[in-house]
Amino acid sequence: MRSSTNSPRPAAQAVSSTVCPAARSTAPSTAPSTARPTARRGSRRLLAAALGGLLAVTVVGCAKAGTAGSTAADAGGSKTPVKVGLVYSKTGPLAAYGKQYLEGFKAGLDYATKGTGTVDGHKIELAEQDDAGDPAKAVSAAKDLIGKGHKILAGSTASGVALQVGPIAAQNKVLFISGPAATDKVTGLNKYTFRSGRQSYQDIRTAASFIGDAKGKKVTVLAQDNAFGQGNVAAVKAVLGGQGAMVDAVLAPPSATDLTPFATQAKSAKPDLLYVAWAGETASALWTSLNQQDVFASTKVVTGLDLAASYPLFGPAAEKISFLNHYFDGAAGTEVEKAMTAAVGKAGAKSDIFTPDGFTAAQMVVHAIEANKGSADDTDALVKALEGWSFDGVKGKLTVRAEDHALLQPMFQVKLTGSGADAKPTVEKTLPADQVAPPATPIAG
Repeated sequence: MRSSTNSPRPAAQAVSSTVCPAARSTAPSTAPSTARPTARRGSRRLLAAALGGLLAVTVVGCAKAGTAGSTAADAGGSKTPVKVGLVYSKTGPLAAYGKQYLEGFKAGLDYATKGTGTVDGHKIELAEQDDAGDPAKAVSAAKDLIGKGHKILAGSTASGVALQVGPIAAQNKVLFISGPAATDKVTGLNKYTFRSGRQSYQDIRTAASFIGDAKGKKVTVLAQDNAFGQGNVAAVKAVLGGQGAMVDAVLAPPSATDLTPFATQAKSAKPDLLYVAWAGETASALWTSLNQQDVFASTKVVTGLDLAASYPLFGPAAEKISFLNHYFDGAAGTEVEKAMTAAVGKAGAKSDIFTPDGFTAAQMVVHAIEANKGSADDTDALVKALEGWSFDGVKGKLTVRAEDHALLQPMFQVKLTGSGADAKPTVEKTLPADQVAPPATPIAG
């Protein structure tokens, strides 16, 4: 549940920046693909303005259609590769999630292309950019990749990042598939934005399944004061508040390290249900504070089961917590999951909560390119190929809802038994996709 972000909430005015491959291709760059891209001096000034006032910059003099990601043969007679850019958290507070996403994407690409790394003879070339969970870095990286001819972008570990990259993709008419970023606002953000993970509403629908009739009950949300936390508060109000629950929130600054005051506030609220939505490196401090304040003895606590490394953090309280879950290694039992697990294991890693997000993104990328015979030139055609597509994914049957690009998928109720290194999750109940589906959201633009 704590998938995504310590990033600030998006500014009120959307970023507007149309990037021209021709204008970008002449800029020298010696930085490796995972480093923050080097921009031209003028672009830096414009980016600074974009971050301060989120103003528009339009670059003219674009290259002719078909010069980037084209299906046309190059001078040597071989088919032109399709460029896919990954903008994700290689470093920063959500680096562990970013690592899982990347491992999943590579495994999914291998699976979807049957080990060839090609679609209709066109090699898929990956370029990685590290946003470190910072929207400004992500915007710069996205512009740089678009300028170099990438017609497909994927990634976004952090919600605040996804909400800034999505508009850039729309303005430049490139396909963007957001990753673990959970904010509901990604769904229906624009015509060119999709998602390969779950969203907060699906988490909340899963949480609601634990308490039955919510009418008249008091629910407190304990979360970070960022896009992810605020999104969870909004979703709890929409779901449980809509069922008659009284909902309030305790929000902590993402930079806070002493979390005892917030644990105390949550206990003092005396809720029937304490819903915890938390991301990143301070999770251990949070659960320690809740234990010290004896919160578990006074209220029912529901939270999302995070990555495997976090299991020991719950300590003896683990068996007192009701866990909702997006995914853990072995949760689904599908053939696709087995293929992912094998591929990730072969690469020396282990599947975890956000490995499927990367895997699913690769499946979506390959399907869109396949439907267009190896071409990424026509972004509208890529969009059309994904809208309404149902397929076998890691978690089971997945569907990209045509109306708003929500990814409909199963969710899990999970029990964590044991403590420390011996803590192990088991699925108590699988909730079908239609039970946790978010309401359709009209696409904004």
